Amino acid sequence: MADQDGGAAVARAVCLGESMAALLPDRPGPFEAVGAFRPSVGGAESNVAAALAGLGVPAAWISRVGADGFGRRLTGDLAAAGVDVSAVAVDPHRPTGVYLKETGGSGLPHDLGAGRSRLHYYRTGSAASALSPALLDDPVAAALMDRAPLLHLTGITPALSDDCLALVRALLARRRPGRLVSFDLNWRPVLWRRRDPSVLPALLDASDVLLLGADEAEDAFGTGDPTALRKRFPSPSVLVVKDAGHLVTALDRNGGSVTEPALAVEVVEPTGAGDAFAAGYLAGTLRGLDQRSRLRLGHLSAAGALTAPTDHGTLPDARTVAALLAADERDWAATRVCASGIVSPALTTAAVTDPAAAAGVGARNLPEALETLGTSGHP
Repeated sequence: MADQDGGAAVARAVCLGESMAALLPDRPGPFEAVGAFRPSVGGAESNVAAALAGLGVPAAWISRVGADGFGRRLTGDLAAAGVDVSAVAVDPHRPTGVYLKETGGSGLPHDLGAGRSRLHYYRTGSAASALSPALLDDPVAAALMDRAPLLHLTGITPALSDDCLALVRALLARRRPGRLVSFDLNWRPVLWRRRDPSVLPALLDASDVLLLGADEAEDAFGTGDPTALRKRFPSPSVLVVKDAGHLVTALDRNGGSVTEPALAVEVVEPTGAGDAFAAGYLAGTLRGLDQRSRLRLGHLSAAGALTAPTDHGTLPDARTVAALLAADERDWAATRVCASGIVSPALTTAAVTDPAAAAGVGARNLPEALETLGTSGHP
């Protein structure tokens, strides 16, 4: 991403963690029925970085990849999406992790079911599992993290290795005024089978912005109730809980809360929607939007991912986003999103807005629109 003078923009958000090569099936169904796989890339932290860049927030991704084609594909695709990958290290001995996506809807035996998907990971001994506190001595990575007003972490990284856990602890202990640390639980039970998940609560409670899914919190901590989770994690300035009923609640330290329903979406593929929501919410935070607008921007970003066949969706143009952020409760509830666009009484045309056709306009004007809506350009 470039600034207005044509130079590289200084990252306002740094996302740290593993991303992998992804192999996507050419059709729904169990692997034995798949004819071919298409290469792509994916990973929670890089998904957030790419979505932030799409929202006009200069973002960097820090990690390690192997000295292989998958690693080159990963950094190349993210750079093409506008993400700063200058601090990604290339490991000459360990490979880039890989995952395969399985999607349901074929009606064949062993099918997952329509609208469902499952990821199969091959990441043991990957390059990113060698991330460690030594990263803090890397001048490029240190400079990015020192300048950015937001550092984004997830619960995946500490599950990868002891060194990764030590790095996350070091980052959370290395605080500075003016920088927020966001932490998305991203609960992965398979990763924690051979590790001790009791380390997670202290990590989560050391963040400023904590994002949790109610279902994953229930699995990891025994409750998905927003009020109970707020008591469990008292330190973050805001805790955001996404529940199975498509409601998201943001609770601050002073007892205040805001709840906003998700949009009605015709789902194409659910993978990546949680990362997209996180990016939208964090973009709204960095732009100084009020709490309800942050949640709505998260929902809009998630809707874009839900209606795309890959992990990365597309937002509509700036005018549509602004209209929906300002919509009253009735118009917001009446809004419908599908792959072909958005229909909402909040839009002056009351017609379908095609995100693909508007992408050129939105990518150029959305940051300015969000800055205008915000009370401040700083967290």
